[in-house]
Amino acid sequence: MKYLFISQVGLIHDLAWRVIQEGHEARYFIHAKTEKDVGDGFVAKVDSWEDHKDWADVIVFDDSDFGSLPEKLRREGKKVVGGTLYTDRLESDRDFGREEMKTVGMSVLPSWEFDTFDGAIDFVKRNPERYVIKPNGKAQNEKVLSFVGQEEDGRDVLTVLERYRVGWASRLRSFQIQKFCSGVEIAVGAFFNGKEFLSPVFVNFEHKRMFPGDIGPSTGEMGTAGFWSADPPAFRETLGKMKDRLAACGYVGYIDINCIANARGIYPLEFTARFGYPTINLQIEGVLSKWGDVLASLARGEETALRTKKGFQICVVIGVPPFPFEDPGAFRKYSEDAVVLFKKPMTEGVHPCDVKMVDGDWRLCGSSGYALVVTGSGSTMEDARREAYARVKNIMIPNMFYRTDIGERWTRESDLLMTWGVISR
Repeated sequence: MKYLFISQVGLIHDLAWRVIQEGHEARYFIHAKTEKDVGDGFVAKVDSWEDHKDWADVIVFDDSDFGSLPEKLRREGKKVVGGTLYTDRLESDRDFGREEMKTVGMSVLPSWEFDTFDGAIDFVKRNPERYVIKPNGKAQNEKVLSFVGQEEDGRDVLTVLERYRVGWASRLRSFQIQKFCSGVEIAVGAFFNGKEFLSPVFVNFEHKRMFPGDIGPSTGEMGTAGFWSADPPAFRETLGKMKDRLAACGYVGYIDINCIANARGIYPLEFTARFGYPTINLQIEGVLSKWGDVLASLARGEETALRTKKGFQICVVIGVPPFPFEDPGAFRKYSEDAVVLFKKPMTEGVHPCDVKMVDGDWRLCGSSGYALVVTGSGSTMEDARREAYARVKNIMIPNMFYRTDIGERWTRESDLLMTWGVISR
């Protein structure tokens, strides 16, 4: 079959490469000029996706900010994996997403929407508690702006809001103040075919901060641990309740909901209505079904079940400067065109991100420094960690860095989650 992958900033070529390895044809369009060479040598590139839409049997969008375009193509009779205006809004408009959670019967944490820093500062002063700051809209991509307060009276949140008022007022136009909730952070996600969820679902645990021990700036993601489960309570109580809403809008693709669980229940925090990164790389590690078949079945609205590995998978993000920050000069100085070296020949479990292939060499490109994702599997979480980190140690890139503790929390957190009835492993 023929697959056309459409990307804003060059995120999905690992999946496109897998489809090619399965014997299909694939073409790849990247909108961002700074990322045009990402994926070169892995997937055939095109300069205009519109010229190839009739060539493709399946069109795949990699992100959630394409507006009505996937819906328009579906109305034209195209087979599309991608979002809708409704699911885009679920992710970008936190207040809307929260109201939808409440409407379908999920238990949500109290939160308040603000469009001025003065209003938020006044609110925290009048209601001193421990809070979390969460940007809305495109500012969500500025992961360093999210802030989890540590003080029970909100003093640290007030300090951060006052600093944001000086430096970010023009860019952070809408944000939430959410009541802090202690517990275990857990996410559940599943593929949706326009009518229903595919089974099994993916239970996963994100590691968002830059350094081991959850220290440092939030990067979006430095690694994930996860496993596939047929129907965990965490899914039934959260994402599973969205089936009718997603069917009504005709959503096709992967959708994930991040939550906090504790002895009192499970509280959803936010939707990710798209492929996750590095989640899709981790899913490539754990899914045994052919990805070309999965994408085609999703786009056609067919009932199918994923064949997945038993046990656990983890993934580790390998970054280089300036990741997680935007600094094109730093990337050109420290990272651009660096060769990914393997001590022993190996590509299994190694997923190209901001990488191109030149004369058989993997070279860093793009501008972000999001270099590779390395994955591993095992019958236990420790087995999966052992395999993934053995693969990491086989890789050499100048100035590379990564977290060394992905999956370590599982020993304690799994006991808590099973005690609370959140998972049923």
